[in-house]
Amino acid sequence: MEEDNEFLSLFPHRYDFIWAAHTVANAKVEWQTETRYPLSDRIIQQGSSLYGVRFGSQTQYFLLDIDINSPYHPNQDPFAIPSIVAAVEPLGIVRYIGCISSYSGGLHLYFPFQQIQDSWKIAISLTTLLENAGFKLHPGQLELFPNPKPYSTEPSLFNAHRLPLQIGSYLVNQDFQPIWSSHDRFVEQWKFAQARNDLDTDVLRRILKQLKRPPFQFSGKADKFLSDLNAEIEAGWTDYGQTNRLLGRIAMRTYIFHHVLFGGKPLEGQALIDEIVAVARALPGYSEWCRHQHEIKHRAAEWARCIENSRYFHYGERAKKTNVETPSTWNQQQLENARVRIRDAITDLIEQDILATGATARFQQLLQFGIGGSTLYRHRDLWHPAHLTDLPQTPSSFKSNCPLDCNGGASNGHCPTSLFPMDGSNATQGNSSSNLEEFNSEDSGRNASESTTIDPTQIHALLQATRLRLQAEQVARQQAAELIKQQQEQQKNELARARQINRMQQFLNSGDSILIAEAMTWAQAHPNILDLRQWVLMFDSSTQIKQEHLRCAIAHLLHQLNLDPLNEFELDHAELHTLLMDLKERFLDSS
Repeated sequence: MEEDNEFLSLFPHRYDFIWAAHTVANAKVEWQTETRYPLSDRIIQQGSSLYGVRFGSQTQYFLLDIDINSPYHPNQDPFAIPSIVAAVEPLGIVRYIGCISSYSGGLHLYFPFQQIQDSWKIAISLTTLLENAGFKLHPGQLELFPNPKPYSTEPSLFNAHRLPLQIGSYLVNQDFQPIWSSHDRFVEQWKFAQARNDLDTDVLRRILKQLKRPPFQFSGKADKFLSDLNAEIEAGWTDYGQTNRLLGRIAMRTYIFHHVLFGGKPLEGQALIDEIVAVARALPGYSEWCRHQHEIKHRAAEWARCIENSRYFHYGERAKKTNVETPSTWNQQQLENARVRIRDAITDLIEQDILATGATARFQQLLQFGIGGSTLYRHRDLWHPAHLTDLPQTPSSFKSNCPLDCNGGASNGHCPTSLFPMDGSNATQGNSSSNLEEFNSEDSGRNASESTTIDPTQIHALLQATRLRLQAEQVARQQAAELIKQQQEQQKNELARARQINRMQQFLNSGDSILIAEAMTWAQAHPNILDLRQWVLMFDSSTQIKQEHLRCAIAHLLHQLNLDPLNEFELDHAELHTLLMDLKERFLDSS
């Protein structure tokens, strides 16, 4: 957009514009959306196609589109448009610019105002006023731009409208008859109407607050939840000591439901804090009963952080907060599985009548079932003689014959007796355990004279091997994570580079001098990447181009023709221009 064109500057948002080829009068126009580059003033002024624009996040005007066959058109109802203006007058909007939109005879009514406003607020408030007055917004009948967009987790665009005063479009007088039109006259009427339309932001805020429930289908639970929040909030302050609870309810309602109640994106961060403060200050009893007015922003910020870090989420989105119960559920399942295995092992030993009476021997027996030492330590209430007392007595002859039980002065050297706990419950490998703890204090099945011996060398070697294995696994995991991160970053960079190249190539082929200049500047910094052939074919002796862009094009053609680079930097602008024309001819001949 070029600022020196006062008419075109009235429509500043040029991204995602629409265009269509010229057609015969009253023929259907096939509009297409262009997302690759913004619409420039020069393209509009060329007039080779019909163009239209959308609204950005903010606006200084709105537009009503009334179809020729609409019941609200003056041909059908001469009082409909005055009634529409009366419906939006509470906002301070009283003046418009009327245009015939095209040869179809439909009307476009432009309502400009001075203060910049959020587009979604304008759309929602005007829709409310018009529908409350009995007017139904419907394509082909009565359309509002910017249009009220239903909430969606995916970003969406406002509808686009045709720019005024293109072929078949004219200003109209008070009787809606076409009059002589020009851009200057349109701007003059725009400024006059803009000066008269003093949009009342307090009324706008009140309309949004009193807005009826939007046509968004709440679930039964969500509807009940919202109703309960409204019941607590709308009563405001009725006594001292209510600030903390009210701010919490305001924060909850604003964070969860604001975007579906009033439109726009879900509120977060500073926007959430500002809305909490605005709602609180507007509630009844705030000035009389709230004793935290001097720190209301600080208190609102605390509640905003609290709700953002809680389990609540924006309505319409899936819950993104971590379910804290999932790890506990998994752990509980693992715990129960371990206890079942221990019970089954004890039952098997009892049925075979080989369950040892001593804690150490019984521990060693259970290891043979693939149960880890740390798991046995955690669940010793299922197998330790000090806890498991309702078993039938084992004959003493069996105890003396068991090589695992230590009956006498000392153990046999094959009985591991260390039982300190470990993290996790890994199954044992082989016939020995690395994690045993002495059970002398709990072993009611051993004689007082029993003693055990521990091989420190064996324990130390096993611990060292375990430590080295864990360290190696950790290093391997870190290396794998780093490799994945590098691959993702490389893919991201390659994708971004491909998008940038594609964007610059589109700029180069657009025919717009501003976009071409930007593409050539990029090509100069990144040689032999863009395909300059189409641009070179359009280049002729009358083309104006910067000297550095000439050099870039020359270098590209030399590369395409497999010629050695020339010291063209010693040439002046005219010589470079001539050289490029010569290379173009050689390029065409070679093709």
